[in-house]
Amino acid sequence: MKYATDQIRREPVLRTVRYLAVLVVSMLGLSLEGSPTRAQGCIVARSASQIVGPESQGGYLAAGHWELTIDYRHQFSFRHFVGPTEQGYRIQQGSQVENKINLENVQLTYQATPRWSFGINLPLLTASRRANNSYYTLYAQGIGDTILTAQSWLWNPGKAHKGNVSVGFGVLIPTGKDNIKNTVIAAPGQPPQDKVVDYSIQPGSGGWGLAFQWQAFKGIGKQTVAYFNGSYIAALESTNGVVRNPANRDPLTGFTAVSDQYLLEPGIAYSISSERVPGLALTFGPRIEGVPAYNLLTKNDRGFRRPGFAISVEPGVQYAHGRTLLTVSVGKAIYRDRTKSMPDHVTGGHGDAAFADYVWLASISHRF
Repeated sequence: MKYATDQIRREPVLRTVRYLAVLVVSMLGLSLEGSPTRAQGCIVARSASQIVGPESQGGYLAAGHWELTIDYRHQFSFRHFVGPTEQGYRIQQGSQVENKINLENVQLTYQATPRWSFGINLPLLTASRRANNSYYTLYAQGIGDTILTAQSWLWNPGKAHKGNVSVGFGVLIPTGKDNIKNTVIAAPGQPPQDKVVDYSIQPGSGGWGLAFQWQAFKGIGKQTVAYFNGSYIAALESTNGVVRNPANRDPLTGFTAVSDQYLLEPGIAYSISSERVPGLALTFGPRIEGVPAYNLLTKNDRGFRRPGFAISVEPGVQYAHGRTLLTVSVGKAIYRDRTKSMPDHVTGGHGDAAFADYVWLASISHRF
């Protein structure tokens, strides 16, 4: 008989749409933003982004106009790595940890002037985690952290028709829960117990942060656009105070660290529009995202984290129709590395982490 393991399921259905803002800027009519709200499996680096293309609605977002974007990201992480080496025996033994992540973002941008825009991003996370040989599954659901951003084009959009660069700055507000618990039965015959779910599926980080973002595009001929966007979230706190295991209060590993995270995404978009199918473009480029072992702005001598990064190739397709733009892409991992954390360096060990083979991304935006 299945036991109701998820304490979250007893809560009312979420009525709010989520998370305030990473940069919602428009590039050639589409918002080219990364919303780092944390998850590459056990590596907490979640990002969904849109890519600029030659069919992206024909220009910059006009002053006084708005753009609404809804992003979706899905991934299933189950391959364990120590450094860049996969621990294939985990799957053979049936002891692999499996993370399933579903992340939606509602993003709203207001173009205040031809050069300046302000953004709000609201994410909702639904996730599960289990060891393949475990008796129970852990679940988490909720609104993530909030990021508010402002950004500016470096050159006048009225003159920079073939290329431009924007830079953005924002604040991450810890509005997401970081201490969700499930009531579980660990083994047949044992009494129920409350268990804090792993930080990799918690909706929030539990700490404040600063958001730095940049976006650039350059037209190459009439059919091609080169783009490069990136983001970096710098944590302002070392740990969030959440005890991972009541039996372990070691400052090194007993508490959850609030980690920096980053996304880099260069690439090319190529128009394949025709009279029969206007507004169609193909995109391709690498996607690099992860969590560093050391934070940029805070002390790094406390807290548990799984640092690492994944490099993927990301083919995609865009379709623009009127004021609406649809983007779909798939990131296929070609290199994964679970780097050493501060506790690893102190103890001489090297922890592992689970990574996904694919990251599935989709986005739709509309201007008004």
